[in-house]
Order: sequence, then structure tokens, then C-alpha cells
Amino acid sequence: MAIQKINIETFAQMSKTHLVLDVRSPSEYTHAHIPSAVSFPLFSDEERKIVGTAYKQQSREIAIKIGLDYFGPKMRTMVEEAERLTNVSENEPHSSKKILVHCWRGGMRSGGVAWLLDLYGFQVYMLEGGYKIYRNWIIQQFEKTYHFKIVGGYTGSGKTLLIHQLAKKEKSILDLEEIANHKGSALGAIGLSPQPSQEMFENLLGEALANISDSDKPIFLEDESQRIGNLQIPLSLWQKMQASKVYFVDIPFEERLDYLTQEYGIHPQQELVSAILRIQKRLGGLETKNAINFLIENNHKESFRILLKYYDKWYEKGLYKRENAQEIITIIKAEKVDTEQNVQLLMKNS
Repeated sequence: MAIQKINIETFAQMSKTHLVLDVRSPSEYTHAHIPSAVSFPLFSDEERKIVGTAYKQQSREIAIKIGLDYFGPKMRTMVEEAERLTNVSENEPHSSKKILVHCWRGGMRSGGVAWLLDLYGFQVYMLEGGYKIYRNWIIQQFEKTYHFKIVGGYTGSGKTLLIHQLAKKEKSILDLEEIANHKGSALGAIGLSPQPSQEMFENLLGEALANISDSDKPIFLEDESQRIGNLQIPLSLWQKMQASKVYFVDIPFEERLDYLTQEYGIHPQQELVSAILRIQKRLGGLETKNAINFLIENNHKESFRILLKYYDKWYEKGLYKRENAQEIITIIKAEKVDTEQNVQLLMKNS
């Protein structure tokens, strides 16, 4: 069967159930990639550099010949790796196995690998426009209209728990902090692996939006500042969030302080100190010193009391900075951080 070139819409659907091979170089893949794609590089980073330089400084033909020198010895290995990834042995028919292939622009790299896999017997589909067209598709997801319902609340209100509980009740959710791999505050990176690149964050976020089957139905998501750790929520999406209705779960300070102490008090002291030092300019010298001293004395609660007062002040400022804030914010009074009880209040009032 001949190689089939497919558009991004078809590719997006097929990628949910079929193997996707990203034939760009390892560093291109590491920086950002289609979330479902497997790295399957035609060239190493150094080989790509040599081929690219030849293309620019000599000619297309010379670059292709250099590329073939690199490609030839890898062919058998690449075929065997494709067999492994598709769970097919050399004695089975390969034509039933569909493989999606892409490079940066849908050019010679994906064309070469697609030719090899097609020659061997796989059913191969190549993304027209490559990863570049995929990025355009991702950005388009942020421009669409969504019915967002924003779950608000001061730090320590258990908003993420509410989002997950809503998902269990078959509500559509978007967990921005999970996608960003950061819990939002200065303490938000503690105990987590490094955040993705900005581009990879956008890919994950755009895919999450595209995978919500009915965007006309309400999508619950947590109230966030535009910045989550080192990442930025795309401006067009952020503006939609700012214009959406906010359901503010108002829990007493001491209840939230107890929750925060239990949640973060288990982490290593030095990591907590480092997190506080990152906000010392905004927190102020004296409060930073006091918060750290309380930590050294193993008095987590009093240290977090200082941080919570700081975050409450800044959260409230951001909350009412919205246009038409009084009209779009609904206050929901809650007694404590109780996920099931508070999700019932949220559903009742939203």
C-alpha cells in the first residue's frame, strides 16, 4: 500500500490509536514533541547539523548524499525497532499495522523513513506540513470558545482536589497544574520533576483541550495566575479564563493553614527554605527571615502562616482585578477543606 499523506485533523484522530514516530533529531524531540509520539530519529544531532550545513553551503544534492550515508547503515535497525514498537514479528503480516510519521515540515526526513517502512510492509501515513503544522493546530485550540467554570479559593483551599473530584463525577476538567507539573505557589515545585518547556506545555495543554469531547459543556478548571512556575498560560486562553465565571470556595484561614501545614510540612527543610528565598523580594526581608527561622525551629505552621497571609493578599488583589468582577464572582462559604462536602457545594452553586 502506498504512503498516504494526511492532514492535521486526520492525524490528530489517528494518533489516539496508532503509533506515531517523530523522526526529528533527539534534541528537537527533547525540547518539545507531540505528546503521543515516540522518538525515532533519522539523524543524530551532529548528523543533522552536518547535513543542514551541506544543504546551505553546498547543494541539496550533496546534502542528500551525506544523509544517505548516515541513513543506509541504520535501515535494518530502524525496521526492527518499528517491529518492536508495533509488537509485530517478522513472520506476521505488517500491512495491518498503521504507523504515523512526521518530521519538522513533512519533508525529506519523514519521507525517507516513510519510504523504508512502507517498503518493508507497514501501512504508513505521513503528516502533511509536519510538526510545524501541528504547532499551528495547537495554537488554534487556544483561540476556540470554551465554557469555562473557574474554581477559585485562597491558597490551601484544596482546589486541585475539587477538580479531580468533579472529574470522578463525570464533569469535564482541565488540570493546569498537572499539565505544568507545578502546584502554583513558591512551594509548588517541591517534590516534583522539572517542568516541561513552554512549547511542550502548550502541546500538552492544546491536546487536553482538543480531547474534551464536547467543548460546549462546562469545563471546570482551577483559578491560576498566568504564570505557573516557569511557564505561561497562553494569553488568548488566559483572557478567556479571566472573563469566565469564578466560583470562590471561601474557607477560614486557620483551616487552610492546617491543610497547608499537613501538605507541605513533610518536605525537606532546605527545599522549603529555598522556596521561601525565591519570593523574598515580594515577601520582604523581615518576613522572609521570620518564616525561615520558624522552619529552622521546626515550627512549620507559623512559617506557613506568614506565607499564607502573603498569598491571600496577592490572590485577592488578582481576583478582583477582573473586569466585571462583582458580576462574575460567586462566593461559596465552606467550613473546612473537605473535598466531598465542598464539591457538593460547588455543584449546587454553579
